[in-house]
Amino acid sequence: MRAIFKKFLSRRMIDRLKLILSKIDLKLVSLARRSRFLSGAYYFFLSAEFRREMHSVLNGRYHFLIASDGASTNIYMLRRNIHRIEKGLCMVPRKPVFAESYILATVENLQSCLSNEVLAEAEHHWARDVLEQYFNVVELTPPIIKAKDVFSMLIDNDDVMTEGKRVPFQHQALDPTDIDFKAFQALCEKRHSVRWFKSKPVPREIIDNAIAVAVTAPSACNRQPFQFFVFDDPEEASQIGAIPMGTAGFSENFQCVIVVVADLSAYPFEKDRHIIYIDSALASMQFILAVETQGLNSCAINWPDVERHEREMSERLELESYQRPVMLIAVGYADEKGLVPFSEKRVVKDTVRRTR
Repeated sequence: MRAIFKKFLSRRMIDRLKLILSKIDLKLVSLARRSRFLSGAYYFFLSAEFRREMHSVLNGRYHFLIASDGASTNIYMLRRNIHRIEKGLCMVPRKPVFAESYILATVENLQSCLSNEVLAEAEHHWARDVLEQYFNVVELTPPIIKAKDVFSMLIDNDDVMTEGKRVPFQHQALDPTDIDFKAFQALCEKRHSVRWFKSKPVPREIIDNAIAVAVTAPSACNRQPFQFFVFDDPEEASQIGAIPMGTAGFSENFQCVIVVVADLSAYPFEKDRHIIYIDSALASMQFILAVETQGLNSCAINWPDVERHEREMSERLELESYQRPVMLIAVGYADEKGLVPFSEKRVVKDTVRRTR
């Protein structure tokens, strides 16, 4: 359609048509913004901007629900429920009965995850230890006894032998660090978005180290609904880095690119659809700082929700309908003579809104 317009219309006519359409759209937006019903009608009839998101959210809900019916495995639900039980163990005062409504489903889900071999040894250890402590301290009501019987049979066949208990602990047990505010501030101020890199391979060990730090970031109910797709071949990194808007002119020198991809099948409800962006961003920032401490540099690349770019990235990464790219991160050794934007930041008094 665009090619036909360009063939029969002059540049001036196209610009004029765009101006007319933008004015019409402004009037429609002015009308539609006045109520939620009209807003919904606007996006249903006149704009396709949210259709991919709606499709992704529904597919995510579907895959969560079919993986939660006892017939298959839902590792996200297991992480969430074990974390919920941990929070119950940490409560002051602790309730004599808690998690009663979902404890059996949690134990059965653990059994399914183990049977399907989708659980890492560390998570297996964590889930087992938390459940063991839970059954030792909670009041044994009939539903809890039923779950405990299933758990007892499960751990009888447990051959994972690891040292230490992965259960809630007192904060004072955490080891102090030698990183003070000044050192952390210096790290954050040193970090700048680098767009010009040396033609030098990026060690996979450094990327793995940074990802190991990234996954320690806060995550809602510990679901960790993200993956890091790593492209450390320069030719492939350049191709992937050229997909989003805003990298024209410098993506050709990318040595390594990470695509942060989030998974909407971690959630059963639409209300949680934005958590993927929060959790992914928290992990990504820790990744970026971890890269910086190891002598590499990075550039966070915005990922706009544009259909043709979404389609291209999804096809290239072979994503499921419920998986969504969140951002890209270019990583490499900075070209010392390459220019870096100054990017002045806001000051505290313009950022904080105090209540009194």
